[in-house]
Amino acid sequence: MNLIDEISKTIIMLIRVGCVARFIYCMIRLSAAEEEATQYKKRAKNTVLFYILAESVWEIKDLILYYYQ
Repeated sequence: MNLIDEISKTIIMLIRVGCVARFIYCMIRLSAAEEEATQYKKRAKNTVLFYILAESVWEIKDLILYYYQ
């Protein structure tokens, strides 16, 4: 069980780091490429939505595990 917890914590950490990196990349590209601004705004918005969804799923999993323990 400890191995599964470590793997899941590693995965959520990678998701967090990846989302932050992608958001920063989109913001940098947004300021650099004016003709593709709408595309990078949409990508940044989708990154934020993915992060919110991933964190929500993570918290729901924790609540379920806490409830049944």
